[in-house]
Amino acid sequence: MLRDILEEVALTRYEIGKTALDERVMAAMAKVPRERFVGAYDRHQAFVNGPLPIGYGQTISQPYIVALMTDLLEPRPDSIVLEVGTGSGYQSAVLAEVVQQVYSIEIIGALARAADERLRELGYGNVTVRHGDGYQGWPEHAPFDGIIVTAAAPHIPPPLVEQLKPGGRLVIPVGEPGGIQQLMLVEKRGDASVSSRSILMVSFVPLTRSRP
Repeated sequence: MLRDILEEVALTRYEIGKTALDERVMAAMAKVPRERFVGAYDRHQAFVNGPLPIGYGQTISQPYIVALMTDLLEPRPDSIVLEVGTGSGYQSAVLAEVVQQVYSIEIIGALARAADERLRELGYGNVTVRHGDGYQGWPEHAPFDGIIVTAAAPHIPPPLVEQLKPGGRLVIPVGEPGGIQQLMLVEKRGDASVSSRSILMVSFVPLTRSRP
């Protein structure tokens, strides 16, 4: 799996603007047991460099994309990070290896409960999972050093930008289901101004919202 990630980095180096990912991120990818985050029928494919279904129309992301999105946050050991879209908890676990605290929101209750239990079993005490609509972020724990969204939104949610610290980064796929989606990097500068740029084309399940 790690070799596949390195090959993907080499193939996309001009798009992502780098020839290697952070060593701490790669160490996290090596350490987190991905097979614990997929269904029993898919465990033989756990280390294939591609997404896998986890039920409820959701997926566990391709390892390269998990590594890249984590790297783009430029995580530090003292970072406080928000994740929108817990899913199986795999991205949460990778983040937990490289930051101080992860707050993760999942809109599907069954997935939130299962991920919370799985992460606790694996000893990730620095991940807090909540069932809810991640579009609004988690104001009680804001501002965040980084925010990562694991589902495609039609636009960048303003509440998430507001909850970034100055100097913070938001990594989010933006686009319509079945259409062109771009992995976007949003940065809030020290003066609170915001810049964004596209990193590369991706394909994610859509970001689900609560019904009014």
